[in-house]
Order: sequence, then structure tokens, then C-alpha cells
Amino acid sequence: MKSKHKTPKVAEWMLKELKRLGKLHQDTAVYEIAEKFGSRFTYDNKDGNLAIRIDILTAFRELTKDSVVWVQEDRYWRMRAPRDAPGRDPA
Repeated sequence: MKSKHKTPKVAEWMLKELKRLGKLHQDTAVYEIAEKFGSRFTYDNKDGNLAIRIDILTAFRELTKDSVVWVQEDRYWRMRAPRDAPGRDPA
């Protein structure tokens, strides 16, 4: 099976984990993705850190565009709260 067919499955797993945990830390997610789905869904970024492939993040964004926000300073996603401004960033 080609990895492009699994991309939506990885994004769906991310959403399921987010809902289960209440928030999903990027550092935790990237290692779990590599373990559960394979290292082909991750890459080493310019800083030498393991990162989630861009197409996975794009699929995740499309699944969650109105329901999830990204907390940049702590590097995690959480479900949108009524106080949050429109868009991907929290209030």
C-alpha cells in the first residue's frame, strides 16, 4: 500500500488521540506516528528534530479546520473552546 493512501489514516489517528487525551503534543505524536505507521510519515527537519510530514499535517488541518487550535508556545493541538478566535490560533 502506498503511503498516500495511509495519509488520511494517520490524520484520523491524530484526531482520535487528540479527542482521547484532550490535547496532542507534537513531540509525542511524531514518535507515535513513526512507531504505529512507519518512519516514512516523519522526517528530520532542518534542526535535526523528528517532524510530522507536511502532507499528514495538511490532512489533519483539513479534518479539524474548525474544531482544533494549535498552541504554538507549548507545541500542541487542542479542541477549540468558545473563547477562541476564528482560525487556527487560540484566543
